[in-house]
Amino acid sequence: MAKRTTSFVCQSCGAVHMRWQGRCDSCGAWNSIAEEQSGGASVPSAQRGGRRGRLIALESLAGVSEDAPRIRIGINEADRVAGGGLVPGSVLLIGGDPGIGKSTLLIQASAALAREGHRVVYVSGEEASAQVRLRAERLGLAGAPVELAAETNVEDIVATLSEGGRPALVVIDSIQTMWTDTVESAPGTVTQVRSSAQILIRFAKRSGACVVLVGHVTKDGQIAGPRVVEHMVDAVLSFEGDGAHHFRILRAQKNRFGPTDEIGVFEMTGLGLREVANPSELFLSNRDHGAPGTAVYAGMEGTRPVLVEIQALVVPTSLGTPRRAVVGWDPSRLSMVLAVLEARCGIKLGAHDVHLNVAGGFRISEPAADLAVAAALVSSLSGSALPSDAVYFGEVSLTGAVRPVSHTGARLKEAAKLGFASAVVPQGKSAGTEAGETGLNVETASSLGDIVATIAARGPRRAPRVAQEG
Repeated sequence: MAKRTTSFVCQSCGAVHMRWQGRCDSCGAWNSIAEEQSGGASVPSAQRGGRRGRLIALESLAGVSEDAPRIRIGINEADRVAGGGLVPGSVLLIGGDPGIGKSTLLIQASAALAREGHRVVYVSGEEASAQVRLRAERLGLAGAPVELAAETNVEDIVATLSEGGRPALVVIDSIQTMWTDTVESAPGTVTQVRSSAQILIRFAKRSGACVVLVGHVTKDGQIAGPRVVEHMVDAVLSFEGDGAHHFRILRAQKNRFGPTDEIGVFEMTGLGLREVANPSELFLSNRDHGAPGTAVYAGMEGTRPVLVEIQALVVPTSLGTPRRAVVGWDPSRLSMVLAVLEARCGIKLGAHDVHLNVAGGFRISEPAADLAVAAALVSSLSGSALPSDAVYFGEVSLTGAVRPVSHTGARLKEAAKLGFASAVVPQGKSAGTEAGETGLNVETASSLGDIVATIAARGPRRAPRVAQEG
């Protein structure tokens, strides 16, 4: 009988320690190390008289696959993020904040796929079958032929899935609740999550079924559990959103069969998630026209152009250290833009608090938003409102130059489709050609100083503030 050994495993990164300690040396997390029991150290095959490895068959790249290349879900936004549909034999990991709508999205996807004649199995480890039925009835999906089960043992789940026809989609909600007999530790620990995911991945590759794993997230928004699970799966999707807004964003963080920067936009309604075909209209709704400190940014999310409003507020500070508050953008990027404005354009912001917000709760990671952010900051400081029918995009360098960005034509076409008349873009060879195709009045800028001078020349459009007498 193998001797049981005790190890201390970090529940955040999976690092193994010889003894318990308050802080993990690998990831720096506090109070994340837990004691786990294992069945004993593995013995080399030479010492236990093990057999030699068997020969495996090698195949050619020119072989013909029997499976269809992709299976379309029936939800266009989900198919876009997945790269055109589900790949047979692939494993997807989807994470999101509690209550954001992960289970709602997956039950809608399962029902849409089942109505096309595919076998779909939904395994819930957190809710009873009656609770899942109540959600399906509320969404109007009770008639969909989805097979439902409430189970947490991985061996029982794989044995059940192996009976009957091959399922096209298997949803496991969630991977943190699964456990296997081969590991003697509590469900949710690193060893259980890793072992359970490995068994399900092996089943997907052997049977050709697409398996979707739901993962919990930490306070920082990262998928909980060992990072090795994200490397084991084929795609990692993040379901994002803000409780104060109705829209939700499905974003691909990793995808072996498609683009990794694609997004799908949904709107949460009383009947579930509704697809948003044109996200720009949603993000620009209820926009405050003619207000200083607002600029419309024409960005790209994968192959889709998205227009969002950037809001900036620059006010004098009463603190020794000015405040820098950012929502929806990289704070380090804001610090760089502020430094360039002060060093290259002579705008002193050291005595002002700066608040930056991307309207609608949208999150931007593209450097092309530098020009729109700088224009909004200068507009708020000077009190001069930017034209409400203009869009901005361009990358700002440390020298103050505005660098060209990719997909200029797609950005301008989206702006023209939404009724914008002008655009401020970086100076480049293709700017004039692409502007002529869209009919926009395009103004090119080679440096950030040109934008600052243009905004300052308009003059403030609001009445000057009258000082109160003491």
